[in-house]
Order: sequence, then C-alpha cells, then structure tokens
Amino acid sequence: MAAGSPPPPPPPHFVLVPLVAQGHIIPLVDLARLLAARGARATVVTTPLNVDRLRGVAEQAARAGLPLEFVGLPFPPAGSGLPQDCQNADMVADNSQFLPFFFALRELAGPFDAYVRSLAPRPSCIISDWCSPWTAGVASSLGIPRLFFHGPSCFFALCEIMAVDHGLLELIAAAGDDERHLVPGMPVPVTVTKATPPGLFCYPGTELLRREAMEAMRTADGAVLNTFSDLEAQFLEGYEAALGKPVWALGPLSLCNRDEDSTTSRGKTAVDGKQAIMAWLDEQAPGSVVYVSFGSVARKLPKQLFEIGHGLEDSGRSFLWVVKEREAAAPEVREWLDALEARTAGRGLVVRGWAPQLAVLSHRAVGGFVTHCGWNSVLESIAHGVPVVTWPHFSDQFLNERLVVDVLGVGVPVGVASPVMIFDDESAPVARGDIARAMSALMGGGAEADERRKAKEYGEKARRAMEEGGSSYETLTRLIQSFTRSEDKEH
Repeated sequence: MAAGSPPPPPPPHFVLVPLVAQGHIIPLVDLARLLAARGARATVVTTPLNVDRLRGVAEQAARAGLPLEFVGLPFPPAGSGLPQDCQNADMVADNSQFLPFFFALRELAGPFDAYVRSLAPRPSCIISDWCSPWTAGVASSLGIPRLFFHGPSCFFALCEIMAVDHGLLELIAAAGDDERHLVPGMPVPVTVTKATPPGLFCYPGTELLRREAMEAMRTADGAVLNTFSDLEAQFLEGYEAALGKPVWALGPLSLCNRDEDSTTSRGKTAVDGKQAIMAWLDEQAPGSVVYVSFGSVARKLPKQLFEIGHGLEDSGRSFLWVVKEREAAAPEVREWLDALEARTAGRGLVVRGWAPQLAVLSHRAVGGFVTHCGWNSVLESIAHGVPVVTWPHFSDQFLNERLVVDVLGVGVPVGVASPVMIFDDESAPVARGDIARAMSALMGGGAEADERRKAKEYGEKARRAMEEGGSSYETLTRLIQSFTRSEDKEH
C-alpha cells in the first residue's frame, strides 16, 4: 500500500433472514456461503432449532476460514400456543397450526431489531425472504438497504406481480370455481383458476400477511432470485420492469455445493444411512433410477402412500422413494413398505426420513425425479440435467409446473389440477396408474426423450452461469461491489 493512501474499505456485511422453512432456508444459506467465499461477511438469522440443524454448514465454513455465522433469535414467542420445538415449518403438527405459526413469526421483529442495533458498524445490506416482511421496518428505521429474496421461479414472481397490478386476484375471488383466467402482461400465455391463484398468502386468513408482504416488496431496494438468465431471461426482464427495481439472478445457488461433504449434509448436520443410499445408487445402471420426493412440508396419508408405492412398482422402473418419518409411523404403513421393498428388491429403495437430495440428483444413476415442484427441487434437478414428473401440491408449485412443462419442456405432468392441504391429500388422490404412466413417459424412448435432452442442455447452461464469467457469477460480483462502494462512501 502506498504511503499515505487510505486503508481499503472493510468487506460488506450481508445479513440474510430466510423464512423458517427448509425450502427457504437452504437457498439463502447457499447464498451466504457464496457471499462469504467471495470475501463478503455473511450472517444468517433464524431460530435456535435451525441454527442447530445448520451446525454442519457452520463447521465446514469455519474449517474453510469463511466469514459466515449463524444467529438464533428466540422463537416461538410466549402466548403463541405453539410447542417450543415448532421453529420450522416442517415441525408444524397439523393444518390448524399454520396460521398461528406465520403470525407468530411477526414477533421476531423485536429480537431482530435488537440484534441489528447491537452490530457496529451496521450491516451493509439485509436480504430477507419475501415471506418475512417484518424485517422491513427494522431496515427502514436503521437506514439499512434491504433486498427481498423470492423463493419461487421468476415465472411465478412475474405472474404474481402482474396479477396484483391488473386486479386479477380480485377478479378470481369473485369468479366461479371452474373459470380459467389469463394472467395479463406475461410473455407467454398463462391461465390460472381459483384453486391455483398466482400468488403466495392467497388463502383465507392470510390477507394481512399478504398485504404486509406486498408492501415490503414495494419498499425494498431490489430483489434476489434463485434462477439464471439462460433459463428465465424473458421473465427476468419483465419482472425487473414491473418491479421498477434491480433484480439479481444468482442461481442455481445449489451449485455452490461442490464436494461430497456439502452435497450429502446440505440442510442437516448429519444423515444416518446416507452411505447406504449412495452405495445402492452405485449399483444401479446410469440414468435408470427415478428419485421420488415431495419436499419437507407436505405429508401424505396412508391411502395416497399406497397408491404411490403401487405406481412405482407397476412402472417397472428402478426407484428411490423418500417417505417422511411421520408418514411411516403407523404400523400398517411400515409393514406395507417392508412388503413393497421385498417385492421390488434390487430395483427399489425406500428411504424412511431424509435423503441427501443434492447428492442423489447429481448421481449418474438418477435419470428422473417425481417432485412436488417446489422451486428448489425443480432447479436442483435442472441444474443436474435430470427431467421431472410434476406433482404440484399448493402455493407456487402449480405455476412452477407450467414453467417446467409448457415453457422449458423438461417435465411430464402427473395430472393434478387442484391443491391439497398440507397434511390431507385424500381429497385429490393421484392413482397408481397416473404415476406409472408419467414415469414411463419420462423414462421412455422416442419423442418422450426430448425432456431428457432439454434437461441436460439446461444443466450445462446452469453450470456455466455459476462459473467465473457466467451470468450468475458476474451478477453476484456486481451485487457485492455495489455494497462495497456504499461502504467506501461511508469511510
């Protein structure tokens, strides 16, 4: 450093606040790791249970010398009526707890304000989940720039803002159940129904949550999305224009997990049985296995579980099926799963609990994925060149399906048209024949192989986006630099 020249500005400090649900925590933790790896300081603010779950990530970061830390705020608040361990959406016991859970999250504003005020100097930027609008007042009162992270696809985000700007949600609410509505302002035709509205918090009792989230979106300084330009260029352009703020496309964020340690423990501190899962995959032929998993929240009742199992068996395809511990708790379900595994020995593996999804999708044996169309799962699959069978359940998943099937051409629909409650899918069961048909279409030859070809092409583009010189890599560079410059001005 030349004599008399000012010292370099300190690295920018990003405070990231995900919604406390696995599908929202995981991508923001990935982003925090990317920021830290590029020289910024990153802090993830969540609840104590989630900090404990992320202990493995924290230990990996410490070993690598990355400036990444995790902070747990007290939750749930006294008087919420929630059990003390209900600190993540996957710990909600039944449908009646979901509204109290989301409203209790608003009480995190006080502890968050106290935490941010304790920092000296103040953070350079707060990146908070679209579903965590309680961060907006804290950022505003302290004069800290705030970006919102929107977890779904940009296709969904653009549908949502167009629906709001053109009064479509009110029109849908007043219409009949069977009416189809064209989303205005989209670069491709998109139709929705009352059962599949284009927005989050569109269900009875969530009106206040939606108003707060939309207001926080409007007052933010920009948006961060987990996507990449070669996948959603036309929707990113439209979203930035509609939002009137910068939109930073930084994905696929999952591709920051490059080693075995990261891919097999992502989202968990330790995984019992992961070696057995990977060893079983090692024995399968390349591209022969269909991975089946429906995310961290939705739980299926026995009747639907049996249909899935029969569909997998009848398809004749090799499969790796993840069944949640709570789904497999009943003795009759455990016995039935044991019998299924005995009948499909060699070509079927049932995982009870949790599987290292990223490691599975990146394995050479996996050739297809039956998914609930959560955006993390969809993008992780695309990033590894794996086509999907789409089985949306609720929220943004139906529009993610439309993107995957109609626009990108990397998926085959199982055929559901209406959402199900989180813990009750008996009202709209998917039959075993639908499952077997969709799997055969996805994994078959001929014209159906087009989905596999397109998925591999997008997978190559995804990897290029995250490499030095790629669109997402360079966008992250500009994001860090923009807040480094603001630090420079202060100093």
